Amino acid sequence: MATDEETVANEEPPVTPNFSVETQGQLLSLGLEIGQNGYVIWRKDNPSHPRNWTALRKGFDIGLIVIFDLVATIISTAGTAASEDARSEFGIGQTLSLFYFTSVYLIGQAVGGVLFPPYSEAFGRKNLYVVSTFLFSLFCVLIGAVPSIAAIVIGRFATGLLSAIPSIILAGSIEDMFNSGPRIWMVYVWSMAANLGFCIGPIVGAYVTAEINWQWNFYLIAIITGVLGFAMLAMRESRPSLLLNRRLKILQRLTGDPSFHIQNPDHNPDIRTYVNVTLARPLRLLLTEPIVFAVAVMCAVAFALIYLFVEAAPIVYGAFGLDARYSSLSFIAVGIGLFLGVPIRFYDQRVFKRRRLQRRTLEPEDKLTGFAIAAPALAICLWWFAWTIPPLVPHVHWSVSMLSLILLGYATNEFDAVLAGYLADSYTIYAASAFAAMCFLRASFSAAFPLFARQLFVNLGANVAASILAAIATVFCFFPILFVFRGERLRRASKFAKYSLNAYSQNRVDADEWESHVPQSAPPVVDGTKYGPS
Repeated sequence: MATDEETVANEEPPVTPNFSVETQGQLLSLGLEIGQNGYVIWRKDNPSHPRNWTALRKGFDIGLIVIFDLVATIISTAGTAASEDARSEFGIGQTLSLFYFTSVYLIGQAVGGVLFPPYSEAFGRKNLYVVSTFLFSLFCVLIGAVPSIAAIVIGRFATGLLSAIPSIILAGSIEDMFNSGPRIWMVYVWSMAANLGFCIGPIVGAYVTAEINWQWNFYLIAIITGVLGFAMLAMRESRPSLLLNRRLKILQRLTGDPSFHIQNPDHNPDIRTYVNVTLARPLRLLLTEPIVFAVAVMCAVAFALIYLFVEAAPIVYGAFGLDARYSSLSFIAVGIGLFLGVPIRFYDQRVFKRRRLQRRTLEPEDKLTGFAIAAPALAICLWWFAWTIPPLVPHVHWSVSMLSLILLGYATNEFDAVLAGYLADSYTIYAASAFAAMCFLRASFSAAFPLFARQLFVNLGANVAASILAAIATVFCFFPILFVFRGERLRRASKFAKYSLNAYSQNRVDADEWESHVPQSAPPVVDGTKYGPS
């Protein structure tokens, strides 16, 4: 049975009809035109195209989605504080309580990161945002209001599952609305906002739990996401192909001519495509592609360290005489570190402009400056932290170890932003599968690390435990050198990266062109489903 991609790929371009003056007027009134390949496309001056929206409209829509992602991240790390208070209420052990409140959420996020991408394009952005936000609010109420372990597990898994939606679709929304220049900064702002949630969550969780109760962590998030859901009703749909298809139907109705078509309409994948692309290919990339495996492991460890430190901070700073609330303030240092990457982005832009003026090809490895700094910064941070805390170093002030966490925030944000970009540049049409592999491993590590944090820091001692983590981070320092000097060779030796580069070069358009302006000389490739290695 042919897949939808095969149907589109084998489809002959429509024959351009002879237009009457009336038809030309209807095309113009809808802001459409007929491209050289015979397909209906957007006029570049169409104000309804998301890239032509006003700055206020773009800011409103993107702002709401970023806030949703931020809030979802906050409640993921706030679960640790809630678990500590709830375990006595339900009479369960510490590790089991942590699993219910933190790990189950991240397991849901891992599953959502695999399940949602194939369907995120076909249903449009707005509907998924609105529905997921309201459901997120309802499940948060369920967690707080129903005194049952089953309700907690169901609610945490469901909210984790739903949290994958903004983290997956927001990148697409940014692509919909912004040209290549502003897009770099929008992705970075989004990355910073999401990572800032990791820092806010432990603080909010510790103080709300101590001052009120653990349930109010979830009630507060339910209120915020409920308000966000109503605000999102005022958003616009931003998926250009979906908007173009709506206008196509109006055009067909006005002209009575069904021969008008658009290229590559959105579709739902069939079962074979779903299994191959969504489930099999990310696993294949993870296990057979050295670049994907290395990037996925490093990003997973960097993110999992945040969740591990949420559990470990009360142990470490309890030795200084600080309670859970004051221990959580160590994450302020992590938050400060997020902003250290801003100068690197300005430097990257200078490099990009220089390469463009020199008409030199910009290779994926040219964008790794942030990672080259972040890898040693992470190792320095962990060695610094390991040997400025009790019990083996009892006389150093607690603020000295907290200062090291600034580098943790910087490194985590750079790993996220830079390495995700490296995967996109290296695997182009396979980027979605590479991201799925990375996100699944990241969520899985983040779910597992908190479960052994207490045993690690209590049984081995905080100094030895942190030193083990520092040793792992030290190994990561080798990878910037490997990628910069051998990255191109690794990509050329990879059947996925090599094929994706060839396919992309045949299908690429200017970065600021709209997606409907695709050359007809080559068949469309949707994440390599029809063509290339599977």
